[in-house]
Amino acid sequence: MGYHSLVFLSLLVLAVGGGAALAEAIPGGWSPIKNVTEPHVVEIAKYAVREYDKRSGAKLKLVKVVKGETQVVSGTNYRLVLAAKDGSATANYQAVVWEKPWLHFRNLTSFKPLLS
Repeated sequence: MGYHSLVFLSLLVLAVGGGAALAEAIPGGWSPIKNVTEPHVVEIAKYAVREYDKRSGAKLKLVKVVKGETQVVSGTNYRLVLAAKDGSATANYQAVVWEKPWLHFRNLTSFKPLLS
């Protein structure tokens, strides 16, 4: 194998390997939340239910966070599956909250019932 072939092969290995590392570092992918009972996650869920109630006139009460994911954007998106009570009936909902903690900013971007 000639010198130019070795250089080309080395560059190819670096490009492929470096590209894989770069893809992992790019913001935008969703990552599972390992501990959905962590106080900050529960506070985000409570905010989502309060905000939904305020906007819709509903009277939901948070039961628990079932599961969740985060996405790094300009801040953090939280995509949570919540169990919430409407009177005596409990149902699951998916809420998306965008948070920029350094600005004390939160926005409920989505809140919808999940079909069983």
